[in-house]
Amino acid sequence: MNQILVGKGQQPVWLLGGYGNRHGLIAGATGTGKTVTMMVLAEGFSRMGVPVFMADVKGDVAGLSQPGAGSEKLQARAADLGVEAYAPEANPVVFWDLYGKQGHRVRTTISEMGPALLARLLELNDTQTGVLEVTFRVADDQGLLLLDWEDLRAMLGLVSELRKEISEQYGLVSAQSIAAIQRDLLSLEREGGDLLFGEPALDLNDLMATDLSGRGVINIFAADQLILKPRVYSSFLLWLLSELFENLPEVGDLDKPRMVLFFDEAHLLFDDAPPVLLKRIEQVVRLIRSKGVGIYFCSQFPDDLPGEVLGQLGNRIQHALRAYTPRDQKAVKTAAETFPDNPALDVATVISELGVGEALVSTLQDKGVPMPVERARIAPPRCRMGPVTPDERIATMRCSRVGAKYDLPVNRESAHEILTQRAQAAVKAAQEGKTRAEKKASDSNPLSDVLWGTGRRQGVVEAMAKSAARSVGSQLGRQILRGLLGGLLGGGRR
Repeated sequence: MNQILVGKGQQPVWLLGGYGNRHGLIAGATGTGKTVTMMVLAEGFSRMGVPVFMADVKGDVAGLSQPGAGSEKLQARAADLGVEAYAPEANPVVFWDLYGKQGHRVRTTISEMGPALLARLLELNDTQTGVLEVTFRVADDQGLLLLDWEDLRAMLGLVSELRKEISEQYGLVSAQSIAAIQRDLLSLEREGGDLLFGEPALDLNDLMATDLSGRGVINIFAADQLILKPRVYSSFLLWLLSELFENLPEVGDLDKPRMVLFFDEAHLLFDDAPPVLLKRIEQVVRLIRSKGVGIYFCSQFPDDLPGEVLGQLGNRIQHALRAYTPRDQKAVKTAAETFPDNPALDVATVISELGVGEALVSTLQDKGVPMPVERARIAPPRCRMGPVTPDERIATMRCSRVGAKYDLPVNRESAHEILTQRAQAAVKAAQEGKTRAEKKASDSNPLSDVLWGTGRRQGVVEAMAKSAARSVGSQLGRQILRGLLGGLLGGGRR
């Protein structure tokens, strides 16, 4: 049955699978039960056969991989709320981690991230972003792959050396802007941002998997350490969103989503985003539902999200908010205004009275019409409501079918290796030319002196060799692939 029992108030509240791709919001103050609600929804989608991706910012979402305790209290709550056949149950889970410690390594490439998201990651200004765009364009035109951190460094070094020629063809490139980008690279590297780039890059098909019984795999991305580096955290999630949008075909409205994403601390996706990127994010959120993807944003306050995004969220679950400050009072008012009216509820008052495990819920029902807001007790999850032990995490990782693919890095030939080889070849050619010139030093042939030089003067061959060391090869004109958000400032995927 393609529906999830969210909870029960005056009547049961269901989230229908057919409207699971209409996105949702889970909001509320810290400690009011947002994480448990996410786990209930994730379990429900998994039982439908829908793959799930979740960011675990506190470490307790990992409990989805283990069966719950099944205490008498939970059994009684489940019976009271009408949960059928309630029993402790583990879920099919794959752990992922940027650092490769709490899950399989997650990587993308510099090319796939693209200049727009990379500029946000590095916090570049408009001028520096333009220089980064030129760097990508030069790499594209020369057929040089940008896969990892070293590739980007090598390309910036090349652009710096040839900035006069490049400025004439692509636009002004200043030494100051390149130096600023290089300093930002060092800063981000200290935060571990360089670990995000490399190969094997994450294959979306490995996220959109089901187990042998047909249950959707729940992909849990360890973010308890990464959340301390919000630029890296938010840039990765935006990249993932853009890749799904760019690669998945249009499918319209299905009886259940093809995939569901849960983005915790969702405000970080929008904080400090430049207007052009923010507009594109809003567009992707609006359009990605037609590709069968549902996005559920989790944050403390509804107004943490831009209005254009908030208006796209058809399924709403609002946990308690405490109106202690003017900011809190405004948030309570905003939250109350986002719900369909229920004459039996004073929503603005009830939001402050909700207990832990209670929420105001409104989901889309038949024909996509939102139900009147209902005060509901949230159903209990069947999994463990808490973290896993290191041994349990390791055991889950050992059973994963993707570990052999992602745990070991691959370093194939790309921009750094090619430019290094060309520089070495040019130096060797120059040395050989100089040796030949010295052997002919006894000859007084003027042409020989011009070609090979003398002991005091550089010859044409040596000059050309040194120039070749700064060359980037033939004009292959091969555009490097990158996602929609990554290609904002210059063409997308071809």
